[in-house]
Order: sequence, then C-alpha cells, then structure tokens
Amino acid sequence: MPGRRVGKLKVEHHLLEGLEDYLREMERWEVVRTIIPGRIVRQNRGRGATGLFLKYPTITGYKLIYKRGASVQEVFVVCSDKEAFKRLFRERFG
Repeated sequence: MPGRRVGKLKVEHHLLEGLEDYLREMERWEVVRTIIPGRIVRQNRGRGATGLFLKYPTITGYKLIYKRGASVQEVFVVCSDKEAFKRLFRERFG
C-alpha cells in the first residue's frame, strides 16, 4: 500500500500517540521539506524518556527518534538547511 502525503508529512505507517503534535509543529518550519515517519518498534527493555530526540544527520536532513513507553518510532526529516533545522529543533524541543 503506497503512502499518502498530507502537506509535508508523508504517511506510510501509523504514528505513536503524541508524535503527530511534534510533526505538525515541524511541518510549519520553512526549512522542512518532507517528514517521513518510519515503522513502530516495540522494545523489550524498560521505559526510558518519552519525547522526540535528534539522532544524527543524514544526506538530506536528519533522523529523529520518538519514544513513548516501550515503543520507538523513527522519523526522517528532509530539510533545506540542516543547521537551521537543528537550531529550531533544539529551541523548540530541547
């Protein structure tokens, strides 16, 4: 089943509860071109911190991780300016 695009958000998988609010915020940023959520993975280990975390830069933007309970979801962001994205992300989400 091919993904569907809603604005800058390319939806191919379900979203963990709470992730959509973060994605809608980033969607408003001028530097963000596309947001692609990945699959949800359940972890066997205990609950860690909940939230959206910047993992590392990719060729086209950044890989992010959203954690909620024992579940983790990758999010890939394509952006026009990686440094501007990183600055906005840290200002907004810590």
